[in-house]
Formats: sequence, structure tokens, C-alpha cells
Amino acid sequence: MISRVFSPSAAVRWRAAQTRLSCSTPTGEDKPRPSMMRHLTSKIKATGPITVAEYMREALTNPVTGYYVRNNMLGPDGDFITSPEISQIFGELLGVWTLSEWMAAGRPRRLQLVELGPGRGSLAADVLRVFSQLRSVVGGASVSLHLVEVSPVLSRLQAQNLTGSRNQEAESEDQLVYRRGETADGLPVSWYRRLEDVPSGFSIFLAHEFFDALPIHTFQRTARGWREVMVDIDPEEADRLRFVLAPSPTPASATLLQADERRGHVEVCAVGGVVVQQLARRIKEDGGAALIADYGHDGTKTDTFRGFKGHRLHDVLTAPGSADLTADVDFSFLRRMAGGGVACVGPVTQRAFLKNMGIDTRLQVLLRNCTDASTREQLLRSYDLLTGRSQMGERFHFFGLLHPSRLAPPPRASGAGLKLEKNRAAPLPVAGFTELGLA
Repeated sequence: MISRVFSPSAAVRWRAAQTRLSCSTPTGEDKPRPSMMRHLTSKIKATGPITVAEYMREALTNPVTGYYVRNNMLGPDGDFITSPEISQIFGELLGVWTLSEWMAAGRPRRLQLVELGPGRGSLAADVLRVFSQLRSVVGGASVSLHLVEVSPVLSRLQAQNLTGSRNQEAESEDQLVYRRGETADGLPVSWYRRLEDVPSGFSIFLAHEFFDALPIHTFQRTARGWREVMVDIDPEEADRLRFVLAPSPTPASATLLQADERRGHVEVCAVGGVVVQQLARRIKEDGGAALIADYGHDGTKTDTFRGFKGHRLHDVLTAPGSADLTADVDFSFLRRMAGGGVACVGPVTQRAFLKNMGIDTRLQVLLRNCTDASTREQLLRSYDLLTGRSQMGERFHFFGLLHPSRLAPPPRASGAGLKLEKNRAAPLPVAGFTELGLA
């Protein structure tokens, strides 16, 4: 049975955390959705306190009342704005990165662009526009777009933005591809609920603000060892939830923590580890690369679990299902889960990545061709949001997975001493992760 009582220090810590996350006294619109709260409290009454991971999974992706299933949460009228919504430059540079890695792999005849959690479809649209503008580079390659999306609301929005009316839902919910369409240029687009349903083949995977919304397990160091943080019903108010500590080790605390962990509070995204392992296996077997961009750290942060509603911080346990829940991505964990079968690069800050990709040059080109004062102001404001040290520039990081051959040094010719094979060029630098100079 789960203990429903905190140690004093833990109680103080969590109350402080909730105070930081609460922006105002809950109003009428912040009251929990009856169906979601009733569902969660019924589950807890039946089985006991649930893990933070299960709480996040229910609040975000419950098929009936989940936040991502019911809402269009992006943009000025939503709960948050992502980089692709701020400026087309962001997506264009990721399009250049995609083509760069495709070219570095020898220009395979088939190129699958796979995006995890595509939002409104803005990033995919910007990347495909680069493909169209650089048609001479893409040549006769067969390009297709594959979107992994669990939200019916967002998938319809993506279909409208990417294909207009040229799309159709599957007749049966059991089909792996639940929607198909094609862009105005005739490029095929397919929608899936799971990454494992995407066909095998050379693929470039993009995951922008995808991993931060995956469920996390949270753990607290105590005098008796590690204990998992759980979500329980507040005994003083039946329609409120609270955090408690498990009185003994749980399966997650016994398997997900490193023996040499030094932090006092740890968040582990087991689902994210599984996704990275899937990406690594596919890249190793079929070729390709993955680019992950998200809030994150390299194994240094502790308590980052938070909620967003109306572009403001929101108490994570208030009105479940009505707000976005997120936690910073631990890139050291993703690197460890990727294993030795792929090469990992990064993380580097978004500011460094975009500058290495040439955002300053691209901005100057747009400004030179722009005569409208308000548009110029918007371009400069967007640039500052994307790269500013106090904005997204230092908060977001980029992390890459590459085929092991991508960074392999050229082999020596047998019997040639230090002489390298003449026909084997050195691997190209990885765009975005290397500061490239112009000759």
C-alpha cells in the first residue's frame, strides 16, 4: 500500500514547487473537467496512488478527455507557441539540415521525412518548401512525408495545412495509416499513431518539442533510499490531487535510476528512452538520421515538471486535461538509451545550432528584400525570440542521432602507411553542430 503521508522535508519541497507553478488563484475556468477528474479519482480509489507517468499519460492522451486529443493548443490563442510558428526561417534551416544529411548519406533514391508530433504541420510545410526550392538538388529522389500524431484535432489541422482537400481518413480505425493525402506538388503524406507503424527505409526523423511531453517518472532521495513520487487524492478535499511518496521501492525506482546518481530529485522519461531506441535501431538498419529539438539539459536538472495554460505557468495537478504538461528532456539519458549502434551529436543550444546553420545570413537576405517596416520589425523580433539568450536561444537544445558510418574516419589503404585511400573523402561536418567557415 502507498503511504499517503510525506516526510516533512518532502512536503515542504512539493508545496514550494506547487507555489512556483501556480500563477493565480484558480478561477471558474480552471475547475477540473468533471469527466477527467472523476476518471482519475476513480482509478486512484480502485488501485491506489498512480505514478506521475500515468497521470501525464491520462491527462494528455486519454482518448476521450486528454489534452492533446481534444484541443488545438498551438498559436496565440492556444497555450504555447513553438519555434516553427514564430518564423519560417526555423523550418527552412531544418529543411537544409535534412537535405545535408541526405546528401552526406550518398543521396539515397528514397527519402522518408518522418516528423514526431507535427503540431499544426508548420515545420513540415517549411521543410517541404525547401525541398521544392531545391528541386535540382533533390533530383529524381522519391520523397514522402510520414507524420506520427495521436491527436485527431491536430491531424485534421495538419491535413488542411499540408494537403488542403487532398486527403482522406481510413475507413477503419484498425488501419496503421489512419489518414492519407498528398501535397500540391503531389508528394504523398501519411499519418500514423505510432512510430513503429512507419515503413522501414532511409529516413530523416524530426522531433521538435515532442520528447518534453512524454510521461516521466519522478523520484525523490530519502533516508531510506529512492522513493517514487505518486499522485493521490487530497484527503481534505476530494476534488483535489496531491503528490505523495511511495513507502517502498516501485518497479520504476528499482530499474530506471543509475547507481551513481547524485541528484536528490530525478525525472526519468522511460517512454522517451524506448522511442530513442527505436530511432537508433532504424537508423542503424536502414540509414538516416534523427534531429531532436527541445527544452532540455545534459543530466544536471532536477524538478522541471510544469504545466502551461494560456501561455502562463499552470499548477500541474489543477484541472487535469485542460493544460499542457511538460518536463525538460534529459539528453544524457537519451544518449545512454541510444546505445553504441549510432553516433550521437550534441546537445547544443538552439542559438548555436541556428547560427551554425546560417540564420544570420538568411535574416539579412530577407531584410534586404523586405521594404515593409512592420514585416522587418516582425523578422527581427522573431530572430530575437529564436536566438536570444534570454528567450529560446539558450532554453532549447538540439541533439542528433546519426548512422555510425556518418562520422567514421576514412580507412587507411593497406600497405600504404599513413596514406589515406584517394577515393575515400573525409566525412562531411554535421551541419548545425559544427561552426562552418566559408572558404
